[in-house]
Amino acid sequence: MGDRMTREDDRELHRTAYEAWEAENWPVAGELLERLARRHPDHPRAGIWWYDAALAHKFLRNWAKAYELGREAAARAERGGQDPAFWNLGIAATIVEDWDTARDAWRGYGLTVPDGDGEIMADFGVTPIRLNADRSGGEVVWARRLCPTRAQVLNVPTPESGRRYGEVVVHDGAPNGEREVDGRTYSVFDELLLFRASELPTSSVTVAAHVEDVRALAALFGEHGYAAEPSSGVQVICACCSEGNVSQNADHVVGGEQVVNVAAPVDEIPALMERWRAAAPERRSWTEPAQG
Repeated sequence: MGDRMTREDDRELHRTAYEAWEAENWPVAGELLERLARRHPDHPRAGIWWYDAALAHKFLRNWAKAYELGREAAARAERGGQDPAFWNLGIAATIVEDWDTARDAWRGYGLTVPDGDGEIMADFGVTPIRLNADRSGGEVVWARRLCPTRAQVLNVPTPESGRRYGEVVVHDGAPNGEREVDGRTYSVFDELLLFRASELPTSSVTVAAHVEDVRALAALFGEHGYAAEPSSGVQVICACCSEGNVSQNADHVVGGEQVVNVAAPVDEIPALMERWRAAAPERRSWTEPAQG
């Protein structure tokens, strides 16, 4: 009688857990699935329960718990077969900065990551990232991936984005849209959180110049380790379209009067702008910056 009641209780627990899952009630789903997995750790479906429980806490941005339960899920997953249990563990381990576990998770998934201790620093290419993805219509910028889940922002985001040039963000592994540039398609990944902030504030200047002058301004700031992003290089699209396939030109900067967002120490901007203007004063002008 007692065994039968236990089985009946388990069926009810399983049903309630996945009803909560379907309703996106992640706190309840995560708690009940963890309870079920701990009650039956050797069950053939235990790995699925651990994975779903960890995923529920990922949705909640409860990274400590996602890491704890993700380790259990990955321990029951097949290595080298691109099992998502390893990817989600890699994200959580990165966020809690357990770099040994992160390296092992990426390798368990089937990726090659550099040996070493501490933070993973490599070059996994460039990719578009949707900043502050929880906000409707999050801004998409280009970033260089330092590992499978961290990327450093290469553009100068608009002040409204809440992000800065050079910041490192953690991004999700599931693509959410595409960008096509010069015939090549790149997946867009949503930011999960800010991993490392930038000390460079974003300021705005208004310039009037020819297109080659605008490019020269960006190059000048780049030479000093800073950045300048003209508004003509920003493509404004709706949130719905942003999550689809968007074709972009590699360089669609134009001349004329426009706002330029610059990432640089505020006290250095006037001298840089004057140096730029002085090279062609007959066609270049600018106004004092406003800090974003």
